[in-house]
Amino acid sequence: MSTLTSKIPDVDVLVALAPEELAGVVLRLAHEHLQNGKIHLQSLVSDIHGTSGISDGYPQNRRQDAELALAEAWNWLSVQGLLIPDLGINGNNGWMNLSRRARTILADDSFNTYTRSVAFPKSLLHPSIADQVWIDIVRGDIETAVFKAFREVEVAVRKAGQFADTDIGTALMRKAFDKTVGPLSNMQQPEAEREALAHLFAGAIGSYKNPHSHRTISISDATEAQEMVILASHLLRIVDSRR
Repeated sequence: MSTLTSKIPDVDVLVALAPEELAGVVLRLAHEHLQNGKIHLQSLVSDIHGTSGISDGYPQNRRQDAELALAEAWNWLSVQGLLIPDLGINGNNGWMNLSRRARTILADDSFNTYTRSVAFPKSLLHPSIADQVWIDIVRGDIETAVFKAFREVEVAVRKAGQFADTDIGTALMRKAFDKTVGPLSNMQQPEAEREALAHLFAGAIGSYKNPHSHRTISISDATEAQEMVILASHLLRIVDSRR
């Protein structure tokens, strides 16, 4: 069975980690140290102080710092719903269970992806997609998040330009932002900029929305998906300014 000191032998490294960074190690240790399906913080704190014949623990003068770092990571896991109190008196006494999401994360080895998703600020997203797209990202359903974001761009352009339901995809974008007659084109801008904006909208829909409409697309990088939906949010704000 692993210990905190075996996973992170250098206490300076331990205390330098942010709570969400240390939390990944703590979650795996919690899983290894389960007792009848439950885990208590003190089971891991004992690693800091050492166990006779197993571990010497961290240096005496750094143990308080190590305990604080461990407690912060433990609290982060609790706030995220990955550790939940056991029912009844056990929970009152500090015993915790691994949540269903925590078990899935451990089984999939997807903790790093999960933390990046949770850290993604919802405030960056346009209000029309913020709720549904952000929760898809947190759940790890990043392909759905990207499709929904760019589908909303298409819907917003169609509505703002008063186009028919049959107007779709890149053709819709080029009609809406046509440099000469496009209802969403700003004729006060230079012609080159109007043309470039039409290319931007058509390119974004052609690259990120249309492929998802026609076939199954796999996106493996959560950060890349987050960048895509931020682009969709930017396009939606442009549409807002042209209404």
